[in-house]
Amino acid sequence: MTIRIATFNMENLFRRPAVLGLQDVERRRRILADFAELVSLLDLATYERAEKLRIAELIKKYRAYATDPVAPPPIFINQTRGGASLFQTSGRPGSDDFEVRILANGRRNWSGWAELVREHLDGDAVRNTGKVVTEVNADVLLAVEVEDRLTLDRFNEQIVGGPAEGKPYPYNMLIDGNDIRGIDIGILSRFPIRSVRSHIFDPDPDGSKNPLFSRDCPEFEIEIRTAPGEESLWLLGNHLKSKSNDNPQLRENQAKRVAEICRAALTRSSRVLVAGDMNDSPGSKPVSALLATGLQDVMSHPSYKGLPGTFGECDSPRQKIDYLLLSPSLWSQVQHVGLETRGIFAEGIKSFNSVTSRTTAASDHAALYADLDL
Repeated sequence: MTIRIATFNMENLFRRPAVLGLQDVERRRRILADFAELVSLLDLATYERAEKLRIAELIKKYRAYATDPVAPPPIFINQTRGGASLFQTSGRPGSDDFEVRILANGRRNWSGWAELVREHLDGDAVRNTGKVVTEVNADVLLAVEVEDRLTLDRFNEQIVGGPAEGKPYPYNMLIDGNDIRGIDIGILSRFPIRSVRSHIFDPDPDGSKNPLFSRDCPEFEIEIRTAPGEESLWLLGNHLKSKSNDNPQLRENQAKRVAEICRAALTRSSRVLVAGDMNDSPGSKPVSALLATGLQDVMSHPSYKGLPGTFGECDSPRQKIDYLLLSPSLWSQVQHVGLETRGIFAEGIKSFNSVTSRTTAASDHAALYADLDL
């Protein structure tokens, strides 16, 4: 029986933080860096004077107090109604006398959180994402950068089974990860998902109290059995640390931990694969750590004749950041490997006719798939 397994970074399904769609890369990085700093400051047990001043500065800089539907801020401070407040404002926004004053003295003194303001994706982009899924028609699809399980389920039923004219998947699963932007790792499957193991609490070996994985490394046990007693398929989904505000050591630590999880999975079954967006190119330390387990990259298979990259123009190995890495027993069953690039809008890419701009593109990523004779 031929089984198609794929990975696709969907860059969210219906809504995503508006900042992630900014064309100005430096501005996007700056906002994300300031947001990360603000979240870190807000999590402090005690706000000293310097911390209060910096929190107030960031709130003022990004209008994180504003509820303006016409010109929404990129960052917003959500405060629970009736609870203690983080801050108060005085004066007219934009005037010289406008002031943000921090009232709370620490994390326990107020209830709420900071979030990146979201926007609805273009309807054509959503439909084109569904079109990629339908065209690939994988039996098992790792969905990277999706909002939550119910959103994945609605996309499956309403888009894949709707305008994309595909057959909805009977099984889907997602466990919310550590990314406060709501970009998680899910799965769509035509075979039963028997168990899920999350690693959101794995500690960073740097000695901090931070979790290691920026998102998660969920282990999905999928029952693909053509004969009694056959082993389950274990798929380890990944979205390693991005190169925005780059921290290569964290990405390497994540990859090394994924390698450990993979080795443990191989004691349960010989059918193991690591898939997803590794945010690094072939030959990098993170990818090398994964290949050291004996896994093999499907794009190195003789059957693959496509472009060398999986992101953007896809015309260089430097643009290869998405992977399907197979254990030896799965590698021996590979029949064909392909890359679906038509959902991308980029120079040199032949897109779907419905993909006419970056706004209507399904994603900046291609969907990578492999056919296995199981």
